[in-house]
Order: sequence, then structure tokens, then C-alpha cells
Amino acid sequence: MAAASGVEVSLWLTGESAWFALPGRAAEFELPHAAPLPELIESILAAGRITLCTQCAARREITEKDVMEGIRIAGAQVFVQEALADDTQALVY
Repeated sequence: MAAASGVEVSLWLTGESAWFALPGRAAEFELPHAAPLPELIESILAAGRITLCTQCAARREITEKDVMEGIRIAGAQVFVQEALADDTQALVY
């Protein structure tokens, strides 16, 4: 994982993954043979940022006061800025 390698990571939560921005929701998710999601979120927050898509949040009535500390809500303009930044190394969707 890039975060473990010291690379700044920006993770965007879109669609149904928007729910993982809420406290406790990541702990409810299990994927066999994968690291626990709460640990991954903690690692990413320590090495970069997590952003919840504005429209995805609005469709689920999630607001800034609802999300975990360190997670921001932002839209397409911010996504494009990050994707086109000079220091962007990879874009995985």
C-alpha cells in the first residue's frame, strides 16, 4: 500500500462506500484475507487524506458533523485538482 511506503495518499469515498465515513461503519465490513477496514482508514488518515464525495454525501444525508474526524466532504473540482496535480503519481478508480 502506498501509505505504508511513505507516499501521500488521497482516498475518495464514492457511492455506497460513503457510509464508511461514518463512525463505526467500517468495523461492520468484513472482507476475507484483507486487512480490517478500520485499520486501513487509520493508516490512510495518518499518511494523507480521505474525502467523501459531496453528491454521494448529500444523497445519503451525510453532513460534515456526521463524518469521522479527519474526513472532509468535497466535490468534483477538488478531485480534478488532485488528479491533475504535478506530484500525482497514480490514479486508481
